[in-house]
Amino acid sequence: QVRRRGGKIPPPPPPPFLPPPPPPPRDISREKTRTMSSKSISPVAVAVVAVGATIGLLLLSRRRTKAKNNESSTGGEGEVTYEVLSRQDASTSNAIIERFTSSSDFASLADREGSAILARDQEDAEKLQKGIDYAKEKGVIDPKFVPEEYISIDVLGKTPVEVADMILAKVNEEKKGSIVVLCGLSGTGKGTTVSTLKTKLESDGSGREVVSWSNGNIFRSVTLLAATWCEQQEDCEGFDKDKALTKENLASFMGMLEFGKFKDGKYDTCIRGLGLDLLVSEVQNTELKAPKVSKNIPTVAQVTQGEVILFAAEAVKKMGDDGIVVLLEGREQTVNYVRTPLRFILTLSDGSLIGKRRAAQRIMAAALEDVKESAWPGEIDLALEGQLKKMVAEGEK
Repeated sequence: QVRRRGGKIPPPPPPPFLPPPPPPPRDISREKTRTMSSKSISPVAVAVVAVGATIGLLLLSRRRTKAKNNESSTGGEGEVTYEVLSRQDASTSNAIIERFTSSSDFASLADREGSAILARDQEDAEKLQKGIDYAKEKGVIDPKFVPEEYISIDVLGKTPVEVADMILAKVNEEKKGSIVVLCGLSGTGKGTTVSTLKTKLESDGSGREVVSWSNGNIFRSVTLLAATWCEQQEDCEGFDKDKALTKENLASFMGMLEFGKFKDGKYDTCIRGLGLDLLVSEVQNTELKAPKVSKNIPTVAQVTQGEVILFAAEAVKKMGDDGIVVLLEGREQTVNYVRTPLRFILTLSDGSLIGKRRAAQRIMAAALEDVKESAWPGEIDLALEGQLKKMVAEGEK
């Protein structure tokens, strides 16, 4: 240090100026907490909150209790959307079956539907067999005829697409036209499978024409002719089976049916006689489903099995030879007489599913009429439950 005159040491220079440090950030949450805790909560607010919570718990409890009480009758395993309901196909029926898995009402309806189907199938089989035996006695069909072996397909757990693919694997081995015979009990999905097969074959790029054939329209055509004949007889009051269904008349009626290419070069069945000149494709949903046909077709079918079988066999052979794929669906007794190696019979190892499918089909068709396109799953569920209960009640009368 340097001493100045007088021997005193000068004071040190002042430190440089520094700004004061910033204050610490405010903790707003703590301040709010302190503020809230320092204020008293209104007793009215406490009461409102308590009442609201109590009501919420009561409503939740009621909903759970209602769901539990209804579980045995309405199920609750899944929900069905409008998109699924509007399809009205196998995916819809499967969704409804799943929805009512634990429903005692659905089980009861399915039981009843299944029993009715089996009884009706058995009754139809007996009637058909009588018709086949009668045709053999008349010499219309060969009593020693033996059909080719059937390929059995268990449809349990398989979608219509999977079943169709199994059949197509065999069909595609054929180079030209093919005749595909498909039979099985009601509820095994024959109609859906045929429809799926037709769609796949028409879109496979091969250019093959595909035709679905049903003997039902031929039986209806003969019945229309028989009913028309009765109307033209002065001594007939209504449908007289004894006068109309003689051996000579049946031969005459069958002669009025012709299968071939008609309008636009398409194969069709023409009904020409007794003043009628119709194409089956144009009247299959009108004249052929009129009351005078529908109520008399079982009687006519019983005595015309042989004639219709031979007519159908000749028709499908003509189309097969022309390079067309013919899909023939029907009862085993009637399709036996169509010659083809492509014969399939659909089976269902779980017999209870037949009734469940039919019950689901009835419910989904009725429920679709009860809801709008904008319906949410809860509304659809109410419609399904309502139709189920209605059908169960009708069966108990």
